[in-house]
Amino acid sequence: MSAELTPDEWARHPHTLADVLPSVSDALGASSGRSTDLVVPPGDSVVVLLIDGLGALLLEEHAGAAPTLHELTATTLRVGFPATTATSILSLTSGTPGGVHGIVGYSFRPDDDCRTRGSRRVLNSLRWSLDNAHGPSALVTYPPSLVRTEPGTLEDLADEGVKVTYVMPGEFRGTGLTLAAFRAPGRYVPAKTPDEVRDGVLSAVRGRSRARRFVYAYFSELDTAGHIHGPGSEQWLDKLRVVDRLVTELVAELPSGTTLLVTGDHGMITTDRSVDIDSAPELLDGVEVVAGEARVRHVYTEAGATDDVLTTWRRFLGDAAHVVSREQTLDEGWFGPEVTDTIAHRIGDVVAVARDSVTLTRSKNEEFESKMIGHHGAWTSAEQLVPLVVATG
Repeated sequence: MSAELTPDEWARHPHTLADVLPSVSDALGASSGRSTDLVVPPGDSVVVLLIDGLGALLLEEHAGAAPTLHELTATTLRVGFPATTATSILSLTSGTPGGVHGIVGYSFRPDDDCRTRGSRRVLNSLRWSLDNAHGPSALVTYPPSLVRTEPGTLEDLADEGVKVTYVMPGEFRGTGLTLAAFRAPGRYVPAKTPDEVRDGVLSAVRGRSRARRFVYAYFSELDTAGHIHGPGSEQWLDKLRVVDRLVTELVAELPSGTTLLVTGDHGMITTDRSVDIDSAPELLDGVEVVAGEARVRHVYTEAGATDDVLTTWRRFLGDAAHVVSREQTLDEGWFGPEVTDTIAHRIGDVVAVARDSVTLTRSKNEEFESKMIGHHGAWTSAEQLVPLVVATG
């Protein structure tokens, strides 16, 4: 099991996903409003290809299956906390950590200011559904424009005249997460297979253009294989080879003046020990709702019960998890150096981060997720660190 990158270790990996687009902005000669010493080669077009589940430690371990990715890796990034897709995508496109953009986990309970009707409920930010991944749509109850209100670097690029193209699965268009993360106007190119992603990216950067160009592209199959079969499995390695072939083909056909950046939204580990919250009634005593995911839990308590819940969770989980109060997460900067008062109320009254290869599952409320082999979200280097691959035309 890889070492933990707890907050006191973050200085060893100062660059995060939130630094990527400000660096892209500098490379395109635009103004991001944020300073970073992460350098992207200057040019007139930049492509960011996000490979869901591409961890730096996994890539290093299986370099033989991905020689192009391994050879072109320029540096390593920390994704931020928690290491989960929805949070990471917002960090990437906004250029800010979760404490500013407000997507503080796979699922969480938003503050009252962004709810338009009904009682306060859990938002699954990946599916943009209520209560859990299979609940009703949350688009009306929690409009994306109210959940994420702060503008970000992607909008800044568009405001400065950069032509934006999105190369993503067609079914993502109009979803809550897409509306929250990709608010800059741009051309949407539906693409799901490796060939579709390659063709969509190249069509966006070929030919002359008076405008500077930015392309965001996404590929999901590596993450899916890791969750179902485990990272490092034969099925996962097959998808890693597919990703490497896709990047190899893109690099070979990049036009002059175009930079390709490839990174991930999180890594992944294989878990082998489960603590089932739904089978431990003492963990639910004094608790209104449990959100988050198997590696990071937000625990929202009943009025006046926080101290008792914190004590119970610490005693029950022992060395299996870090269990702290919301106030400690703020003091130690878990969600970034700045957390607005509004966003702070979205964080659980108690937060539990699984250690080693432990999962904090919910067999009744998250039946499918509880059966997955691969997980992410917590503080191990395998979950937190992702490569930054750089290639120029």
